[in-house]
Amino acid sequence: MSVSPTVAESPDAPIPLPITGELDLHTFRPSDLGELIPAYFGECAARGLHEVRVIHGKGTGTLRTTVHTLLQRSPLVASFRTGDETSGSWGATIVTLRR
Repeated sequence: MSVSPTVAESPDAPIPLPITGELDLHTFRPSDLGELIPAYFGECAARGLHEVRVIHGKGTGTLRTTVHTLLQRSPLVASFRTGDETSGSWGATIVTLRR
């Protein structure tokens, strides 16, 4: 008898992300960001979401630096800024996508 693997049994299976305009990176490895961020931004733009909040946390700042480097290189990004006191402070980045 064969049993189809479930998502829980396959660690390499894609994890569906809701496209809400908020991307929390706490559960992702830094090596995933080069593919994750452009794909997420593309889906946001396709749904008419042109402002995205990327939550990278405060920590040592390494993840924030990685995110900002990717944002500077992305043709999808019009601008970005550090969050304010209501949107996560320096633990989040607010990204405006090109229309």
